[in-house]
Amino acid sequence: MKILNKDLKHGTVKIKIEGAQDLWYLSNIIEQDDLISGMTERKVKIGGSDEKSKISKRIVFLKIRAEKIELDHSLRISGRIVEAPEDIPMGDYHTFDLSDGIVISIDKIHWSKYSLKKLDEAINTQVSNILILAFDREDALFAILKSSGYELLPALKGDVSKKDFEDKKTNFYQEIYKQLQDYDKKYLFDSIVVASPAFWKEYLLKEIKDDTLKKKIILATCSSIDDGTITEVLKRPELKTVLERDKATRELRLIEELLSLISKDNAVYGLKEVGEKISSGNISALLVSESLILKMRKEGKYHILEDLMTTIESMNSEVKIISSEEACKKLDGLSGIAAFLRWKENYS
Repeated sequence: MKILNKDLKHGTVKIKIEGAQDLWYLSNIIEQDDLISGMTERKVKIGGSDEKSKISKRIVFLKIRAEKIELDHSLRISGRIVEAPEDIPMGDYHTFDLSDGIVISIDKIHWSKYSLKKLDEAINTQVSNILILAFDREDALFAILKSSGYELLPALKGDVSKKDFEDKKTNFYQEIYKQLQDYDKKYLFDSIVVASPAFWKEYLLKEIKDDTLKKKIILATCSSIDDGTITEVLKRPELKTVLERDKATRELRLIEELLSLISKDNAVYGLKEVGEKISSGNISALLVSESLILKMRKEGKYHILEDLMTTIESMNSEVKIISSEEACKKLDGLSGIAAFLRWKENYS
């Protein structure tokens, strides 16, 4: 996600969507009654209200008040129009169908801590250490995922028969396997996305005998091997799965650390217990489950968490929102909120 303009004084943030993962973040950021605006396609009646009038599609600037938020393959925000060209009736319903590359503005009366955390997370999501391999019968491309895209590594050119991928001269699968081992040894990747047209990726997987390397591999599909292949793979749902898996791993590590510190009296959990530590300044980091936030928002009690997070951040302490399924479930088992302590208190 890219921030084009941020004016929190007036409650406005203008963003550009840069991937499928941004849609998930926006589905959590955008709430009912938020104002959503941007260029969008709208059916407009031309020629009056008689039978001879025609319906035409136009790209227009609209602003709606969000009522319904639906996330599937795209993010659909529906609501009544509050700002539009003169020939489009105010109060009519319109739906923004959001996807990669679209620019919108979000206007809120109040940007909550939760919404700002999600916005910041969408912009500064830690880039996982991922290798992308895309290959066919003759070429193998390697790229490392970067925050601004990707970095190409030296490619491989296979010396194979036009009739058979595995020629007597060489085994291109073995060449790719060896190169994968070399790159993984050098960069210590967390995950490796292997993409190919047809079934070649499955054949390569059978050649890989290194179980540690094999466990890192996620299979994907690409249409061909050319200058646009890596970009194509970046848009595949398999990459989103890898990113979510790595995020879940990081959050589970945090929860395991929390459990260890609780056993040593170096952490506390529960809204009351965390609140008691604020006055002494004895909080180094706060963990809050996303399910607790959504529950308190629904019950109209979110302001309690909002005040607590604001106070803790004013103490130069970190607030982390836990959203991956397994980590969130474990934290919910501890009431959904916990804190790491700066020092171990003496209760004797």
